[in-house]
Amino acid sequence: MEKSRPLWDNPLQFVFACISYAVGLGNVWRFPYLCQMYGGGGFLIPYLVMLIAEGMPLLYLELAVGQRMRQGSIGAWKIISPYLCGVGVASVVVSFFLSMYYNVINAWAFWYLFHSFQDPLPWATCPLNSNRTGYEEECEKTSSTQYFWYRQTLNISPSLEASGSVQWEQALCLTLAWLVVYLCILRGTASTGKVVYVTASLPYCVLIIYLIRGLTLHGAVNGLVYMFTPKLEQLLNPKTWISAATQIFFSLGLGFGSLIAFASYNEPSNNCERHAIIVSLINSTTSIFASIVTFSIYGFKATFNYESCINKVILLLLNAFDLEEGSLTADNLNEMKDYLMATYPQEYAQLAPQIKNCSLEAELDTAVQGTGLAFIVYSEAIKNMEVPQLYSVLYFFMLLMLGIGSMLGNTAAILTPLTDSKVIASRFPKEVISGVVCFINCIIGLIFTMEAGNYWFDIFNDYAATLSLLLIVLVETIAVCYIYGIRRISKGMGLSPALQTPSRALAQDCEGPSWADTVSAGRGVPRSCTHGSLLVSLVSGATSAKTPLLP
Repeated sequence: MEKSRPLWDNPLQFVFACISYAVGLGNVWRFPYLCQMYGGGGFLIPYLVMLIAEGMPLLYLELAVGQRMRQGSIGAWKIISPYLCGVGVASVVVSFFLSMYYNVINAWAFWYLFHSFQDPLPWATCPLNSNRTGYEEECEKTSSTQYFWYRQTLNISPSLEASGSVQWEQALCLTLAWLVVYLCILRGTASTGKVVYVTASLPYCVLIIYLIRGLTLHGAVNGLVYMFTPKLEQLLNPKTWISAATQIFFSLGLGFGSLIAFASYNEPSNNCERHAIIVSLINSTTSIFASIVTFSIYGFKATFNYESCINKVILLLLNAFDLEEGSLTADNLNEMKDYLMATYPQEYAQLAPQIKNCSLEAELDTAVQGTGLAFIVYSEAIKNMEVPQLYSVLYFFMLLMLGIGSMLGNTAAILTPLTDSKVIASRFPKEVISGVVCFINCIIGLIFTMEAGNYWFDIFNDYAATLSLLLIVLVETIAVCYIYGIRRISKGMGLSPALQTPSRALAQDCEGPSWADTVSAGRGVPRSCTHGSLLVSLVSGATSAKTPLLP
């Protein structure tokens, strides 16, 4: 007798699994960057439009396919049509590529978490040189946080060709990251279902703590005003709309097969339409919420750097012109500079190269995303807080929870098709299959712990799956619209036509007879699907919008 398929303990567990997977590092370090680049608060307009027009329907599509077919990505598309088996294989391959380098971020989070217990924090000051007569020259030219990231964490090589050797500290952290992932997926939904309660909820607790702390920081208002000030002229920029669409697409984790895998463990009667709306709304709300936290801290950092710059200029002028202490302040700095330039033109001209042009707006305009935001900008702000060790532990623990939650979905996309295969599942237990997948990924992932590993990380993050994911979801949309049919899949899920009206975001655009029914009746080709057209436009802009594939 065929073994029954494992199920989630309850619908809430499934929702938590989807939230844990969808809400990831991209919400923390990608969305704030897009707000900064494309109009501040004005970016929310195209973002919300794309959420309704693209995100919700495509999320519902994948959840419906997984729940209806009760198979992983390969088996689900094979049921729809044997010719679509390659779509599932493509999803597994893309998820494998993502897993290879994504867990390296968790390794870096472990590295920073372990160092967060030191007093002072190791990235708070520059290390002494070999003679112990001063600080490292390279560190003084940049900053202590950049030096710790590029030199002590990555020990980055000058170029990709100089690959260097494996950094054993990072290799151990990567092994630990994969061990944690393996323990979380060891028993399938039985273990993953318990872990997602933690990985989905704890990041919100940390974000709330950071929000309270961030709003009380000096200069936080400057960051929030910068974020919410709309630049509506950016709405005329096509890149704004493409960036909003790609952010929704990648943030929800569409095309990887993870959502199909999660939905396949649902009861057939589960209301996946409602869950698609809930997950997409929570994901987008989290992005906005994380941006408020990020910009409050970003405003604190920018204000701190601006005031430090002002103080350095004041000290320089006081010493150079032997001025009375207190005669030069931030309020009269520009007037005093004009006075000194007119009174002592030669002396001021010699000193001019050392006088920095301090600007708060320039500090706020500095756009940073990805690892630069997560491991440099945040570290810079944390070291200037009171009790920095506490906030450092909380922050990197949050990154770890976000990363592990996304990894649970990535590995599910790989393991579910393998465990669904009777050939593999009959010969090897689930624990062995999971262990082999984790071991292979860990071994290959060692390339990212080499001195040139960060270059490989950027290559994989920019090019490994950007265009292929869009093509996968385009084929998925066409397959459900034309080959299987929206009415057919709705009927199979027990939805009567009267109950299908809430799904008009998907059904009205893709409704129509299946491909087989249309051809057999001699009526020609069904009308096109709106979401397919939207995806075609995304494909055309995918290569220029190098969106990190981090859910």
